Amino acid sequence: MHDDQSDVRSHTARDPPGRDVRGGGRSGGGPRARRARPGGAGRAAGPGPRGTGTAAAAGANPFLEGAFAPVTDELTAFDLKVVGRVPRDLDGRFLRTGPNALGVEDPRAHHWMLGDGMVHGVRLRGGHAEWYRNRWVRSSQVARKLGETYPGEVPPDDFACNTHVIPYKGRILALQEGGPLPYELDGELNTQRPHDFRSTLKGAFTAHTKYDATADELHAVAYYPTWDHVRHIMIDRTGRVARTTRVPVPDAPMMHDFALTEKYVVIVDVPITFDAEAAEAGALVPYIWNDERPMRVGVLPRAGGSARWFEVDPVYYSHTLNAYDQGDSVIVDFTSMPAPFYAAGRGNGGPSATGSPALDRWTIDLRAGRVRSSRVDDRPQEFPRVNESLIARRHRYGYTASAAAMWTAYETVDGVPPDTKFTNCLVKHDFLRGTRQVHRFPKGAAASEPVFVPRRGARDEDDGYIMSYVNDPDRGATDLVILAAQDFTGRPLARVQLPGRVPLGFHGSWVAA
Repeated sequence: MHDDQSDVRSHTARDPPGRDVRGGGRSGGGPRARRARPGGAGRAAGPGPRGTGTAAAAGANPFLEGAFAPVTDELTAFDLKVVGRVPRDLDGRFLRTGPNALGVEDPRAHHWMLGDGMVHGVRLRGGHAEWYRNRWVRSSQVARKLGETYPGEVPPDDFACNTHVIPYKGRILALQEGGPLPYELDGELNTQRPHDFRSTLKGAFTAHTKYDATADELHAVAYYPTWDHVRHIMIDRTGRVARTTRVPVPDAPMMHDFALTEKYVVIVDVPITFDAEAAEAGALVPYIWNDERPMRVGVLPRAGGSARWFEVDPVYYSHTLNAYDQGDSVIVDFTSMPAPFYAAGRGNGGPSATGSPALDRWTIDLRAGRVRSSRVDDRPQEFPRVNESLIARRHRYGYTASAAAMWTAYETVDGVPPDTKFTNCLVKHDFLRGTRQVHRFPKGAAASEPVFVPRRGARDEDDGYIMSYVNDPDRGATDLVILAAQDFTGRPLARVQLPGRVPLGFHGSWVAA
C-alpha cells in the first residue's frame, strides 16, 4: 500500500494563473483540501454524498444534488493515498468530464446537460498515483465567470465542452456536440485553445467520435439546428478533415451518437427534433420528441455516397458500444431507453425517460433489407465501452456501468420505481458466450463509465484493466477504482482516494503517456 501524506491545493479565481493555495494534509480517511469559492459561483452542495446547499434544500433539481452536485473548487492533490497497488505498467492519465455548473442563479431554470464542462484527471506512473486535478474548460463564458481574460478570438458557438475528453495525436480534446469546436487541453488539464483540426473543420462537430486505429482515421457525425442534413466527417492520419459527406435529413434531428464498421457509417435518425418556436421562446434545450416522425437507421458507405435507410421501432439510441460487419449484415451493440425520451426534461432539471436504459443489439440485414432488434441485457446500464483497438471490428467483450442515482433522476416524476430496483455496479459482457459478470458497489457508491486499458504486452482482448470513478459514501469523496478485467468480480487492484468528489457525469478516456 502506498500511503504517503498528500499535498492538496485549491485553486480559485482570485489567484493569479499558475498560483495555488496550499491546504492542510489528511483528515480521517484521506486528504482534505482547503476550499475557496471561485468568483461568482454559488455553492450548490456540500462535499458529502447528499447535497446540503441551496439547490438541495429547495429540492428543485435532482441534477444539482447528491451524486450530481457540482463541485465548487479546482483542486490539485499530489501523492494520493492508494488502497491496494496501482499496476506498474499504467503510465498515463485517466480523464473524465461532465457538466459542472459554475454559478447557478436559479436552480429551477438550470438544465444538467448545459453545465460548464469540468475535466477530472489522475496521473498514474510507476505504481504511484502522482496527482489529481479538476479544471473547468475555459470557454469565454467560464473565463468571464472566473475573472480571467479569454486569450484570442472567441470561436462561434463557444461552450465549455462537457461531454467527452479524448486523446488524439498527442493532444487532449474536450468535445461537445451540436456546434462548439473542441477545446484542446494540456497535460495538466489547463485549457489551451479551440481546436479545428488544422483549420479544416467547418461547422459543427460531435462529442462521440470513433477512432479506427487500424486505418488511423477519426470519424464523426455532426448535426446543427439550421442544417437540412447531417455530416459524416473523416479526419485522416495527418489530423486534417479529409472528407465530409452531407446526408440529407428532415426536421433537424438530434444525433447524439453513431456507429462505425470497416465498411459503413451507421447514422441513427432518432425522432428528437429541433423546435424553432421553443428556441425563439428561450428554451434551454429546444428539442422535442416528435411522434410524427418515424425512427430510421441509415447505412452509409465509409468512402461516401448515399445512405440506405431502414425504419425501426422507436427508442432513444443513447450510446454505441461497438459495431462490425458480418457477411451481408451490420451488427450494432448499443444502450437504449424506451420511447419517448425527453431531452429537455419534464421539470426535473435534466433529461427524462419513461424507463431505464438497457443493452441492445441491431442486426442490419443489408440483403433482406430489414433490421432485427434483440435485447442483450435488460438490467439498467449505460456508458458502454469496448477495447478501443477493436472499434469498427468484431469484439467479444464490452463493459457498462449502472448508477442508481442516475436512473432515479432520469425517470419521470410519475414513473419513479422503488429504489430497490437500482444498484451500483459495473458489468462485463461476453458476447461470444452470452454471459455477463457483475462487479457490485455499495449503496450510495455511484459508478461512472468503465474504461478499458490494455495491459502492456497484452495478447487477449480482455487482458488489461477497467477504470472507473466511484463515489465513496463513507469518505464523501470519490475513488478511482482499478479492476483486473480478467478477474472482473475480484477485489479491486487499487482504489486511489481522491481529495474530493467527481460528480456523476459523462465520458472519459485513458491517455497513455
